[in-house]
Amino acid sequence: MADQPSAKPTVHIVQTGESYVCSESQSLLQGMLKLGRKCIPVGCVNGGCGVCKVRVVKGQVNKLGPVSRAHVSAQEDEQGYTLACRVAPTDEVWLEVACKLEKLFSKGFAAPKSEIFNK
Repeated sequence: MADQPSAKPTVHIVQTGESYVCSESQSLLQGMLKLGRKCIPVGCVNGGCGVCKVRVVKGQVNKLGPVSRAHVSAQEDEQGYTLACRVAPTDEVWLEVACKLEKLFSKGFAAPKSEIFNK
């Protein structure tokens, strides 16, 4: 019997409750864009702008390349911050988007993190 391909990991956005599947060979950002989703802000798509900064709150990612210290400090790196364009999921991942979504959350368009993450 041939080996069946493993399921793609699921990526969850803590602030909004959105989720999508992403191949282990694609960056978190590429996987999202391939599906036409918009849950992570998009800039240059190659690590130069820092717009897609996220914090991995649960799960594991594999680095696809270096992350500029101009966008993610060593201290932030230790706290789980990275750029979604520079990492791929190795299993199910929960992310907090670090940039530019605060306006949506402060206006009540997203459920509180505790309602999503503590289920």
